[in-house]
Amino acid sequence: MAELTRVAVLVSGRGSNLGALIAAARAPGYPARIALVLSNRADAAGLERAREAGLPTAVVESRPFGRDRAGFEAAMGAELDRAGAAMIVLAGFMRVLTEGFVARWSGRMLNVHPSLLPAFPGLDTHARALAAGVRLHGCTVHFVTPGVDEGPIIAQAAVPVLPGDDEATLAARVLAQEHRILPAALAWAASGRARLEGGRAVVEAAPAGGAIANPLPDPPFAA
Repeated sequence: MAELTRVAVLVSGRGSNLGALIAAARAPGYPARIALVLSNRADAAGLERAREAGLPTAVVESRPFGRDRAGFEAAMGAELDRAGAAMIVLAGFMRVLTEGFVARWSGRMLNVHPSLLPAFPGLDTHARALAAGVRLHGCTVHFVTPGVDEGPIIAQAAVPVLPGDDEATLAARVLAQEHRILPAALAWAASGRARLEGGRAVVEAAPAGGAIANPLPDPPFAA
């Protein structure tokens, strides 16, 4: 049996996507294991979710470092090294990482973003989508590069924007798809079926014939 890829999940809040990753990692054949859940906030609810699942946790508070981003990231790096992490998933991690940190983890760090990138990078994506009057909204998993929400795309899922939607209803519909595509994208990356080559994402797990499959097959990481 191939060795499972050790993954660190970074969270700043409730850890909703962390929960989806925990559930996926329990399935037979999933190619990754969560070796660490790390937060920059000691009060992040995601840490308690991780502890309840029996996962190792660590806290590196960002506030004491102030503007010393390099010091903060060095402290995070020590925890990641201690856990033997080979990949990182940013699952609601509300810190912008430096170019040096991103370069160290190039091709080994994924982020989930609640919009169909390149539309609506940054914050308040659901409100901005509603204000723009788009008919489709969604979520994206991408490799992390120095530009915020600019990395090569691994997977996306689209949802309709319905009459009467507000931020909460639209966010809930998008979040359900985040829970599907993030475990799938991590599985593809952990098994080498999604990788960064020449600044582009190569994804061997795409459905045949150029078709878009949404929702993804169950389990979402199946060959």
